[in-house]
Amino acid sequence: MVVITTPTGQIGKQVLALLLHHQHQDPIRVIVRDPIRLDSGVRSQVEIVQGSHDDPAVLSRALEGAEALFWLVPPGLAGTSTQERYLGFTRPAADAIRRHGVPHVVGVSSAGHDWPTRAGVLSAAFAMDAEIERTGTAYRALSMPFYMENLLAQLGAIREHGTFSLASAADRPLASVATRDIAATAAALLADRSWAGQEHVPVFGPDRISPNAMAAVMSEVLGRTITFRQLSVADVESALSQRGASEGVVRDMIETIAAVNDGIYDADQARAIPGRTDFRTWCREVLRPAAR
Repeated sequence: MVVITTPTGQIGKQVLALLLHHQHQDPIRVIVRDPIRLDSGVRSQVEIVQGSHDDPAVLSRALEGAEALFWLVPPGLAGTSTQERYLGFTRPAADAIRRHGVPHVVGVSSAGHDWPTRAGVLSAAFAMDAEIERTGTAYRALSMPFYMENLLAQLGAIREHGTFSLASAADRPLASVATRDIAATAAALLADRSWAGQEHVPVFGPDRISPNAMAAVMSEVLGRTITFRQLSVADVESALSQRGASEGVVRDMIETIAAVNDGIYDADQARAIPGRTDFRTWCREVLRPAAR
């Protein structure tokens, strides 16, 4: 039995589809708040445990007899800090992993585990990894940089104004990865569980280009001029506060931006599993259809 969290989310949905498409030999169980969000064809092929995967009772039902778990803490701004949110999900999961003796876990984390100072959201992901590692299970923490799919949240600005914005220097190369490469790595580990021990596994896209270079690629692929606008810390703080983020969550986001700009991903890039999807390919195959 393989258990999948976030089966309707950006990465979890792709992991589930890959396992089903390749006729994975193990039965699959999913934890989902609203089963109707699963495609009807998927619902007929999986066992469903309804609820949230921060609920100890839900996790206990879901992990009974599990041979592997795909673990992802969903994004969100709730709580007094991102670490509180990550550990609020992970502590009950770690308890269930111990009680049910789940032998393999694949988690979605962040690159930069050896960073010497606090890194906000990324530090919260590292705390999640440590909590799972303390269970003694075989664990692979997939460790990623910036998701290319983050840009899809700016489709409105791209369509209407020909702009996208990040709190990154315009000319500093930015490591990135497509979620389909994350999902492919996770699915392969879940399908072939010959691995043991605990490791951080960096998964990066094959190129590393600056926001200005991203704008140039987007312009070519979309057939219109796209320009990059650098956000200030004040811009980010204002936007997060307007969305209801607490002071602690805002602080965490600002710490994350500082760590990324200071190179937290750099050390992992050299030893990363190279994803197949470069930025131009992603723009052509994902961004352009979405923009249309």
